[in-house]
Amino acid sequence: MVTLYLARWETRFWAWLIDFILVGLPVWAISDRLPPSWQFSIDPGLISISLTSVVFFVYWTLFEGYRGQSIGKMALKIRVTGRAGEDIGFFAAAIESIGKAFLLIPDCLIGWLAMPGSKQRLFNRISGTVVIETREAEGPEGVTYVKQKE
Repeated sequence: MVTLYLARWETRFWAWLIDFILVGLPVWAISDRLPPSWQFSIDPGLISISLTSVVFFVYWTLFEGYRGQSIGKMALKIRVTGRAGEDIGFFAAAIESIGKAFLLIPDCLIGWLAMPGSKQRLFNRISGTVVIETREAEGPEGVTYVKQKE
């Protein structure tokens, strides 16, 4: 039997903020220097499509599809997995990343209001993913570590 510890919303927010600072700010700085034909933004309200959101979509899809963690998630020791704790792959990572990159506000609001207690955003539910704490400090099965008091 596998025990998964669902990540808290606050931890997920801080991981997102780390990603936003490390990826989003440099992309914004670079996009200001691009030719006008490369600069695009569609923002009719709750949906946002821009060069930055496309870069975020690719970033999250690649990192989370490959190892289940973006840089922010690595820093805070959380990861995206399938509902049984398995690796998700690139397809599920792409579905899950659509919500974060293009529809963040409705994605989170629907998760909080329509699925309370599940700790899932709408696109986590659609992609069959959950965000869990990585308990790497725990030893392998059958091994107990005893720490001496200092």
